[in-house]
Amino acid sequence: MNDNALSTTHPTNAHPARVYNVWLGGKDHYPVDQEAAELAASANPTIVPSVRANRAFLGRAVRHLAESGVRQYLDIGTGIPAAENTHEVAQRAAPESRVVYVDNDPIVLSHARALLVSGPEGQTDYVQADARDVDTILDAASRTLDLDRPVGLMLVAILQYIKDVEDPWDITRRLLDRLAPGSHLVLSHPAVDVTAPEVAESMRIYNERAASHASATPRTQAEVRRFFDGLEILEPGVVTLTRWRPGPSDVPDDSLPMWCAVARKP
Repeated sequence: MNDNALSTTHPTNAHPARVYNVWLGGKDHYPVDQEAAELAASANPTIVPSVRANRAFLGRAVRHLAESGVRQYLDIGTGIPAAENTHEVAQRAAPESRVVYVDNDPIVLSHARALLVSGPEGQTDYVQADARDVDTILDAASRTLDLDRPVGLMLVAILQYIKDVEDPWDITRRLLDRLAPGSHLVLSHPAVDVTAPEVAESMRIYNERAASHASATPRTQAEVRRFFDGLEILEPGVVTLTRWRPGPSDVPDDSLPMWCAVARKP
């Protein structure tokens, strides 16, 4: 545990960013996060490989966008920084790239200030906000990004924390509405229709230990496809993580319960 980042007052509920940090092998979390992560992973052994495959998908998607000329990224639900963050991948391909990160956990903010450092030609910024606060996010992001030019909107493993009654599909649409044509949506989401019993049990265990606002809802492939309504979904469509444009050394694994896709705003 990083005592510089975490206070001595331990929370009573797990938080998604810190649980994700456990699964990535990090040290920036509390005992409640460690417990939730370990119990959920014991119910569903695909969680840890899914988290790592999700990180790899993010890297492949950002590289594709950078090669397609996208130079601005809005990454919502950043989590505690790990290897191959969005700005690192983007600026490796295009050093002038600009990236704005968004998360609602103060611990992420403390790390972001130290670790999410841009190269000299580009720029990074961090916004502390909830994914539901669309106007707050976009108004703050516009200080760094030109929303009249294409933006890569990154909603990677975040929308499961927004309940159906809060309408995550509308939140996604509102974010995209203010972005320029040629922007792209990069999205991944836990699947309820892949290894379904294990996913349901691991989610139940996690939700018992998470704050009510951070409980998770896995969704079907059809429900995930709805996030891309009105967009041009790139090949190969809405697929499991390792099926999205794998590299020569990537091994497809359809047991990993997450859907993902990349789509362009016309």
